[in-house]
Amino acid sequence: MRISLRDVQRMKDRGERIAMVTAYDYPSARLADRAGVPLLLVGDSLGMVMLGHDSTLPVTLDDMTRHAASVVRGSDRALVVGDLPFLTYATLPDAVAAARQLMQDAGVQAIKLEGGQAVADIVRRLVELGVPVMGHLGFTPQSQHQLGVRVQAKEAADARRLIEDALALQAAGAFAIVLELVPAPLAEAVTAKLAIPTIGIGAGAGCAGQVQVWHDLLGLGDGKPPRHAKPFAMLRETIDAALKAYVEDVAHARFPTDAQSATMEPAVLAEALKGLG
Repeated sequence: MRISLRDVQRMKDRGERIAMVTAYDYPSARLADRAGVPLLLVGDSLGMVMLGHDSTLPVTLDDMTRHAASVVRGSDRALVVGDLPFLTYATLPDAVAAARQLMQDAGVQAIKLEGGQAVADIVRRLVELGVPVMGHLGFTPQSQHQLGVRVQAKEAADARRLIEDALALQAAGAFAIVLELVPAPLAEAVTAKLAIPTIGIGAGAGCAGQVQVWHDLLGLGDGKPPRHAKPFAMLRETIDAALKAYVEDVAHARFPTDAQSATMEPAVLAEALKGLG
């Protein structure tokens, strides 16, 4: 049985730290689900880590649907949240159509969208229609050309606005809010003011939970990971070594061996070759 919204809220109420990780395909979902990760986010970050774009902006709703469907198929227990891509929720009809596609065609149990008071009415209506909504404040990747990739809400007025945005999302019915790249003291203060869970990424330890990108967590990315990420393994090095060993073994006829090959009776082969010249 999948984790429910009520289960997530109970975790927060009991003071249990909530782990969330991005997943983009069937195998990553299987691994995360087996490890007991309670929340899986099919993030539009797939545009960069899976599709090779330099931002989330080119990601389409069809991209999200295809990847989210594979994550849902790969998980049995985790609550799967799917991102609504750039400008797919600019109007209420757009948001309803996008949420319908992700929930009906992909099978996610909740959607996530970026913004505060500006999208509160859309969040409220989606919730009224039965769509569980997770908010996202602070650095919002879909607005990176306006915001820049940097810590947000460091000044008093911006911090106040973020708090007001968080309260507005909660009042609209959001079941949780991601806080990305905001000062740790501010994230802790927001968490204390909200009844719903906050999920931090680059927002310190004071949030109710944490989310990490799959490739950062497992050391699969190129170059140095972001400051807010902790690689719990360096799988890129393991994969590099394995692929180089494979190339070497093929080049020097060390693979395949008899152990990886099937055989047949010589007489059967001779019969098949008879008369072929």
